[in-house]
Amino acid sequence: MEFVLTRKTGKVFEIILNRFDKRNALNSLFVQELTVAFLEADKDPEVRVVILKAIGKVFSAGADLEYLQQLQSNSLEANMEDSTQLKNLFKFIYLQKKLVIAQVEGHAIAGGSGLVTVCDMAFSVPDAMFGYTEVKIGFVPAIVMYFLLRKVGEAKAREMLLTGRLFTAEHMKKIGIVNDIIEPDKIDDYVMSYAEKIASETSANSIAVTRAMIAEIQTFRPFDAMNYAAELNARVRMHDDCKRGIAAFLDKGEVSW
Repeated sequence: MEFVLTRKTGKVFEIILNRFDKRNALNSLFVQELTVAFLEADKDPEVRVVILKAIGKVFSAGADLEYLQQLQSNSLEANMEDSTQLKNLFKFIYLQKKLVIAQVEGHAIAGGSGLVTVCDMAFSVPDAMFGYTEVKIGFVPAIVMYFLLRKVGEAKAREMLLTGRLFTAEHMKKIGIVNDIIEPDKIDDYVMSYAEKIASETSANSIAVTRAMIAEIQTFRPFDAMNYAAELNARVRMHDDCKRGIAAFLDKGEVSW
């Protein structure tokens, strides 16, 4: 692929943004290639954790503005097709079966912050800045809004989406977008070690079902949510992973995931 590199190390699959000469700005081809990379990781039964990272001093500057300018002369249908590509990428990252970690080693702006927001977890270097800056150029942070509201709530999301301000990694940690801040010379080893630990200590089926539940259970009314949870609780008891895990625990042994 032209803009995306992939690398598999054991049970960990790295997806690497590689358009550093354009600050990893997103255009149609870039979004298509990212989607292909995530599909590849999701379909690989050996892959347990995905790391999303970037080459260059910027994680991602968001949408490629030159590309957006070209689209302005197109029809609504053409713009809708392009917008739907990004929506489908974010939706797939959010709903696919593998746990996804963002490794942020540079600024994540607009759509770049969107990519970080939609991941399960994020680790950042201290100097990285984040921002949903679309309103400053007459655009709207439309697609990321759904995921940001879910993660941080309306009050915090309003401040971030309506001001277009940049925020430090420390602020993003306080509100729950960033899990921890790691020094630049240590973040590669730290994130890989974190991913490998999850891959070796958790059930693939349990991760997939739990991710799906997190996405779905918030859409139900309270009693419907409880019924949904009870049904999945009962179904997962019958899965081989659960049988193996409980047997190993009772035998005071370790299960190899």
